Amino acid sequence: MNRIFGTSKPKVPKPTLDDAISSTDARAGAVEVKIRKLDGELARYRDQMKKMRDGPGKNSIKQRALRVLQQKKMYEAQRDQLMQQSFNMESAVFATENVKNTLSTMQAMQDASKTMKKQYKNVDIDKIYDMQDEMAELLEQANEVQELMGRSYNLPEDVDEQDLEAELDALGDDLDFTEDVPSYLNNAEEPMPELLPEAPDGTTQLPDRPEHVQAEPALRM
Repeated sequence: MNRIFGTSKPKVPKPTLDDAISSTDARAGAVEVKIRKLDGELARYRDQMKKMRDGPGKNSIKQRALRVLQQKKMYEAQRDQLMQQSFNMESAVFATENVKNTLSTMQAMQDASKTMKKQYKNVDIDKIYDMQDEMAELLEQANEVQELMGRSYNLPEDVDEQDLEAELDALGDDLDFTEDVPSYLNNAEEPMPELLPEAPDGTTQLPDRPEHVQAEPALRM
């Protein structure tokens, strides 16, 4: 069957901008190499002309240098053209990527908007307001209960704080803060009595025995 009808050729993928940019940059690089080679030749011819006297030989080398310089100018024009093409294609790629990102962002925002609309259909604003009012009332009641639980009893409510401070200053030194202090702390300056006598040293002599006291008989063994 293949011999009769033949076979279809495989489709070659179309070149992309990235492929075209890579190919253009490679061509520009090859042209740059040629320009550097011509620069080397020009430098060699220039050195030769500096060492030669005016005459037919020097004129011949000068003509060669002019041809090389003309080729260099041509290659430089090609290089600049290729670089401009590459820049234009890179700008196109950048613009294309910006368009893709913009479309992706728009699609994401549209999806998010649809999701939010579906979710807000289940939200009742009036219920939220009612819930907030109810919470405010409950908090107010809780504060009132706390004030009631913390109420003071048997204390005058019309006492002014300034009057209390004036009365406290008027007391002055009339307050005796030593009533509750133990007596032994009040007499702390008096010396404490000696509880034990001083131990006798080796030089202390015992008092003489009275004459009416007889010596005890010695114990018999």
